[in-house]
Amino acid sequence: MSSLSSNKRLRIGILFGGRSGEHEVSLASAASVIRALDPEKYEAVPIGISKDGRWLVGTKAHTMLPEVLKSGDRVSLPPDPTAGTLIPMAQGSGRPSINVDVMFPVLHGTFGEDGTVQGLLELAGLPYVGAGVLASAVGMDKDVQKRLFEQAGLPIVPFLAIRRSDWEREHDAILRQIKKKFRFPIFIKPATLGSSVGMSRVKAANELPAAMDLAAEFALKIIVERGVTAREIEVSVLGNDDVRASIPGEIVPHREFYDYAAKYLEEGTRLVIPAVLTKKQALTFQEYAVRAFRAIEGTGMSRCDFFFERKTNKIFVNELNTIPGFTAISMYPKLWEASGLPYPKLIDRLIELALELHREKARTKYSIELPAGAAGALDA
Repeated sequence: MSSLSSNKRLRIGILFGGRSGEHEVSLASAASVIRALDPEKYEAVPIGISKDGRWLVGTKAHTMLPEVLKSGDRVSLPPDPTAGTLIPMAQGSGRPSINVDVMFPVLHGTFGEDGTVQGLLELAGLPYVGAGVLASAVGMDKDVQKRLFEQAGLPIVPFLAIRRSDWEREHDAILRQIKKKFRFPIFIKPATLGSSVGMSRVKAANELPAAMDLAAEFALKIIVERGVTAREIEVSVLGNDDVRASIPGEIVPHREFYDYAAKYLEEGTRLVIPAVLTKKQALTFQEYAVRAFRAIEGTGMSRCDFFFERKTNKIFVNELNTIPGFTAISMYPKLWEASGLPYPKLIDRLIELALELHREKARTKYSIELPAGAAGALDA
């Protein structure tokens, strides 16, 4: 029986904010998730992470997410499954620990989507929504992710991964390497950040240094990728062992490419759901999305982004986002809604998947029971 069928309301810790360049995006996503939680089933516990890394929990006096970050109660999450979840940090407060049943990370980017928070939640023994440590780390590193896609036989756009330290030491050699491998235009972006932060479309060689410097501000590695004139197709993925793919949708940006401003700051970008595709093309996108999800050992959810080259109709897997945007205009929930799974039911399913995976992990042995007398022999 599902844990969601009991009469007890589950306390869902909505983890938002964070130290990455996508802090503000996270607030918008988290607000949408909180609005979608059925109050008869769930009690939302807003837990904000400030830009300097402080954890703050909302109270009745701090219900709006910016207020939580400004004046919520400071807490910590010990990496100890016996500690009682969130511990108040104010000395002498006398406040009890704050228990949650499931954590719902709505964190985008570094220190939230990259496996770091997921590792803490594992150590704390808490069920949590979405990808685990491995898939989160791989999903955040576009270089490693693309290499795994390639190993799984999935088509990717030709790329180079360049370490920031190498770029800073060997400008001229790296510029020659890029110009030798690619024809313009090319895309340059941080290898470990999302929401198109730090990304540039480079049309000529004289634009390369500034684009590389910009990407280097945000990551230890830089991705250089061949530019493709393509439609941008996205597919939402959901599941643990039994993985489902939504119908494909298309992003039609009003800008030259789908950058941060087009995603979050300006109106004009259109979401076309379903994407105008043949049945065979749609099935191929869905198949590739599931294969990509499995290639990185995904669980819970991801959004798979594709390029559909206009001239050749070639499909390229671009990347998986393990914590996709959850704002009112985000593609991930909209694709599931168009596939027959409305937003509140999607939230239900994500929480169910978190609890299912937590129960499955609990069945795993992490130590062995030694026969009587064996421990003494090992100490000798």
